[in-house]
Amino acid sequence: MSPRNAVETKARLLAAARDVIRAKGYSATTVDDICAGAGVTKGGFFHHFAGKEQLGIAAAEHFDDMAAAIFAAAAYRGLPDPRDRVLGYVDFRAAMFAGEIPQYTCLLGTMVQEVYDTHPAIAAACDRAMSNHVRELARDIAAAKEKYAADAAWSPDSLGYHMQAVLQGAFILAKAKHDPTVAKESLAHLRRYIESLFPVPPLSREQNTHPG
Repeated sequence: MSPRNAVETKARLLAAARDVIRAKGYSATTVDDICAGAGVTKGGFFHHFAGKEQLGIAAAEHFDDMAAAIFAAAAYRGLPDPRDRVLGYVDFRAAMFAGEIPQYTCLLGTMVQEVYDTHPAIAAACDRAMSNHVRELARDIAAAKEKYAADAAWSPDSLGYHMQAVLQGAFILAKAKHDPTVAKESLAHLRRYIESLFPVPPLSREQNTHPG
């Protein structure tokens, strides 16, 4: 297998793992499922991964990289006000609730719910990936806190994790109901809560005065 073909084969396996595990769950997914989804032989699979657990770890890391690229390129990232960026993040996530459930749910949350005690290496990979995402989100939260709620007792990390807890719960409810409506409503509540944490001060008399 040439280096280029090897890279392409591994990428197909990771993409298949992302899609199949989000649809079926980690436990129900087999190596055969992954190979079929990727169009790769079992020999090709075992050339890259010792087994399904190693693939699960790699899939979590790959999902982390993929998500980081998506959010880094999102339009809200260019907003000048950090409060708007935090709210823009919530709006961006809400807009993702479209199409089939496996297309917008989280691979990390799907896997860790199943393997948190049985496959600690996969659980740790999921934790690292989710914590990476929270750290990036917490940068904007910290900037918004400094500008709008400097004296608040809560930490940016704690709000970042709360936002992820709401999202993961929303994914579960969307799966239970086979409908994203309740998930979208949960994020709407989250948005209102965040707005309350970062109150915008009223305009000063001078700013409200318009000549003429």
